[in-house]
Amino acid sequence: MRDFHRPGRSATFAANGMCATSHPLAASVAVDVLKAGGNAVDAAIAGAVLLGICEPQMTGIGGDCFVLLKPAGSEKIVALNGSGRAPRDYSAAEMRSRGLATVPIQGIEAVTLPGAVNAFCKLSEDWGKLGLDAVLAPAIRYADEGVPVAPRVAFDWAVDAEALRGAARRFYLVDGQVPKAGQMFRAPGQAEVLRRVAREGRKGFYEGEVAEDMVASLRALGGTHTLEDFAGVTCDYAEPVSGEYKGVELVEHPPNGQGATAILLANILKHFDIAAMDPWGAARAHIEAEAAKLAYDARNRFLADADHVTRLGQMLSPETAAKLAALIDPARAMAAPAPLSEAVHKDTVYITVVDRDRMAVSLIYSVFWGFGAGLASDKFGINFQNRGAGFSLVEGHANEAAGGKRPMHTIIPGMLRQAGRVTMPFGVMGGAYQPNGHIRFLSNLVDFGMDIQAAMDAPRSFGALDGMKVERGYAPEVRARLAEMGHDVSVPDEPIGGSQAIFIGEDGVLVGGSDPRKDGCALGY
Repeated sequence: MRDFHRPGRSATFAANGMCATSHPLAASVAVDVLKAGGNAVDAAIAGAVLLGICEPQMTGIGGDCFVLLKPAGSEKIVALNGSGRAPRDYSAAEMRSRGLATVPIQGIEAVTLPGAVNAFCKLSEDWGKLGLDAVLAPAIRYADEGVPVAPRVAFDWAVDAEALRGAARRFYLVDGQVPKAGQMFRAPGQAEVLRRVAREGRKGFYEGEVAEDMVASLRALGGTHTLEDFAGVTCDYAEPVSGEYKGVELVEHPPNGQGATAILLANILKHFDIAAMDPWGAARAHIEAEAAKLAYDARNRFLADADHVTRLGQMLSPETAAKLAALIDPARAMAAPAPLSEAVHKDTVYITVVDRDRMAVSLIYSVFWGFGAGLASDKFGINFQNRGAGFSLVEGHANEAAGGKRPMHTIIPGMLRQAGRVTMPFGVMGGAYQPNGHIRFLSNLVDFGMDIQAAMDAPRSFGALDGMKVERGYAPEVRARLAEMGHDVSVPDEPIGGSQAIFIGEDGVLVGGSDPRKDGCALGY
C-alpha cells in the first residue's frame, strides 16, 4: 500500500470495463464506448484514433500499430501486425550508391506505408460490434472542435517541432508557433479523412482522394510511393511468441516487432537473484543494463520482417540466454554491443482496454520519432511516419531495406498469462526502451511484489544503448556507484518511457495503472 502522506496516485478499480492510456480524453472516450454497448476492440480503436489528435507528435493515421487481443471467453491471444511496408521501388542499393550508410532519420527515404488505419478497419470488421461510423465519431468531433494541449504533450511538442517541414508546419503549429499547455489544437483535415474511413472503410484512406493526396505529396518530396503501393497495404494475423519468468508467461508480438528481445532479456535475468537485490540499488540496475546490452545486440543482428527472420528460435532459447548470462560481470560494465542497425526513438502511444466479457486489447500505435518524418500531406495534413529509419543498409542483413519489406519495429504490445489465464494486458512506451521496460515492470511485480501502479511509478534506468540513463528518482550515491562500475551515467532530460496496464482478477475485479510520466489515467465503470 502506498504512503498516503506522499504525492502519487492509487490504482483504479472497476468491475465492468476499463481503459488505461496516456491521455484522459482517450480513456474517457473508450469507457463511453464500452458503456454504449461496444466491446474492447471498439473502445480501443476509438481511444487510439483520438490519441492521434491529442498527442499528434506521438502518433497518427500516417503511422503503424501492433495489437495483441484476447477474445471473450478464451485465454488464447491473437496478434495482429498493422505495420506498413516500404514502397515497391525502395532500394538499399540505391541509397548506398548515394553514399548513405543508414536510412536518413527524417528524410523522405524513411517514409514507409501507413498500416494502422488498415489494421483498425480489419479489427473492427473481425472483432468489433459497433461499426467504424460509431467508433470513429468521437475522434472526428474532437479533430473538428479541437482538444486542449496537455502538459506532457506540450513538453514533447516543443522538443519535436523542429522536425516539422513544409506542409507539416502548417498543420502541426498553431499560428506558426508551438502550442502551449491549454491551447486548442484542431485537425479538420484529419476529421474529413476519418469521415471517409467511417463511410467507406479502408478504401476511404488507401484509395481515392486521400491516397492521391498522400502519394502526390510524397512524390513531390522525392518519394517513390505509388497509388498501387497504398492500395496494396495489408495487415496480418500472427502467432505470438512467449517466455516464462518465475511462473509468469510473458506474451509478445512476433517480428518484425522487438518483442523477442524482452523474452531474451527475461531469460538472461533468470540467472541472477534479482529479488535479493535492492530494487533501487546499483546492483540491480547494473545487471539489468548488462543483460539488456546483450539482448539488444541479438535484436540488432537477428530481428527483421517475419519473412526474413531465420534465427528467432535461437533468440528465444534458454541455452542462448544461459551463454549470454555467463558473460556478465556483476561488478563491471562491459563495452557497448555492436553499433545499432536501426534508428532509436521513443514517440509512441499505448492503449489497453478490457470489457465486461473480458475481451482484452493491448494496442500500440506510433509514427516513430517525434512527428515521424516531419512531413505531412498537403491537403489533409496526414503526418508521415519515419519507420524506414528502422531498416539497415548493410548488404545481406536480415533487416536490409527493400521494396515491399517491413522494417524492424520498436513498438511492442504485451500481455501476461499465469496458469493458462490471461491476467494483464500492458505496454511500456519508449522506443528502444520497450523490451527493457516490459521486464522492469514484470520484475517489479514478480520480484518485489509491487502493485500495478507502484510498479509504474518506480524510478527507471536504461543502459543498453548510448550510455546509462538514470532517472532522478535514483539516489545520487547509486548513480555514483554505477559510474564507478564503468557506466557512462547521465540523467535524461525526459523521463524514461510510459506504461499502462490492466490486471484482470479471478474475482472479476479490474485493476488499472497509468504512468505518471504521461498525462493519462486508468478509468473504469
